[in-house]
Amino acid sequence: MVKLPKELEMVTSKKKLFANIVLISAFVLGFLFLNGDGEKVEADTKDVYKNIEILTEVLRQVEKNYVEPQKAKDLIYGAIKGMVRSLDPHSSFMTKEEFRELMSETKGSFSGIGIEITVKDKVLTVVSPIEGTPAYLAGMKAGDKIIKVEGESTLDMSLMEAVKKIRGPEGTQVNLTVFREGEEKPLEFAITRGVIPLKSVRYFLLTPDIGYVRVSNFQGNTAEDLSKALETLEKDGKMKGLVLDMRNNPGGLLSQAIDVSEMFLDTGIIVSTKGRTGSHDIEARAHKNSHPRIYPMIVLVNGGSASAAEIVAGALQDNKRAMILGSRTFGKGSVQTILPLSDGSGLRLTTARYYTPSGKSIQSSGITPDIEIKFVAPEKDAKKKTPRFVREEDLKGHMIGESITKEKKSEKKSETDKEKKARELLEKDNQVRRALELLKGWAVFSKINEDTSGDMVKQ
Repeated sequence: MVKLPKELEMVTSKKKLFANIVLISAFVLGFLFLNGDGEKVEADTKDVYKNIEILTEVLRQVEKNYVEPQKAKDLIYGAIKGMVRSLDPHSSFMTKEEFRELMSETKGSFSGIGIEITVKDKVLTVVSPIEGTPAYLAGMKAGDKIIKVEGESTLDMSLMEAVKKIRGPEGTQVNLTVFREGEEKPLEFAITRGVIPLKSVRYFLLTPDIGYVRVSNFQGNTAEDLSKALETLEKDGKMKGLVLDMRNNPGGLLSQAIDVSEMFLDTGIIVSTKGRTGSHDIEARAHKNSHPRIYPMIVLVNGGSASAAEIVAGALQDNKRAMILGSRTFGKGSVQTILPLSDGSGLRLTTARYYTPSGKSIQSSGITPDIEIKFVAPEKDAKKKTPRFVREEDLKGHMIGESITKEKKSEKKSETDKEKKARELLEKDNQVRRALELLKGWAVFSKINEDTSGDMVKQ
């Protein structure tokens, strides 16, 4: 291999650096020209040129005087990451590898611990653990603040850097230090990574005529899976109510949130988005449903319900289609667009805010439930013993009722897995119990109104 003279090496290095600076300049200037007009563009361009000179000067000083040699690409990538990170917690620049990992989240599966994270108040915060994953089973909760990953402080760590450090090959372990409100000292978690399945819909019947559907996130096949679940629950035509559980749902694809909302709506606005230039503005409306669903609904939400989950909750609440029960949602009212770049890297950029049908932005404020009920852990929700009254059936020699006689003669069916899940969920979850009580009451009052209306007509 022929070694270049030192002077020629310096010239070549400077040429590469200059080419990268030109690339950044073109990127920034192109962004301005695409998003501005007239005199404002000219003024912005002059400001950019002035600041590009400073950037060029800094890069040259780093290349010339920094104690260790640096790759020009790393310096440029670092500058871009810093620029995008300064915008908001959800915008980020991704290397080729990071971009590929992000794309895998909406298809198939990925290897990690199963948490959705964001930067909130400059602290790496868990939006929610994904149900059934290593993080969920280890006891991580929505609102946990991750202060260290493998002993390294997360202060000033970007979202994508944190994701890269927390993810890893299946079977390997990651150590997290977490601050949780109410705890005296930080919690330590040693979690073994696993393959995170992207199954987002689970369902069963709470009673013979009231269904329960759990949507844990919004991925590429969520609407299709939900449609199949509803068809199964509705197949005998006896559905009189539905509990849609979106607690700890960190969100996902906007398109899937729109499709899910439309399953329960025949008319009205679902969501609207507004960007700076109008190119990202949309207004999604519901269309006549080929399979109308008129049964009452209760939607469960909490502080871990974010983004796409908030879109669905807001659409059903504002269109008076469902009652929202639980606690105030996370409050992520912004839309991110994924932009692939020429070298295989990617840009995740906040391009719009979204608004509920009533025109309300939920950014930071979240969705406020119609009925606010906090989740109470089973041990805190133990029912007090009630007095036992003596009944006819307790008296010696009492007559057996006809219905009881018939019941004893009939064979008792064994409990299925889904019936067991429903029973266990109702035993431990006060919010689901409350939702079921409301739907049962709804059915009773509807029947009373029907009977009363019938009597009035007869008279």
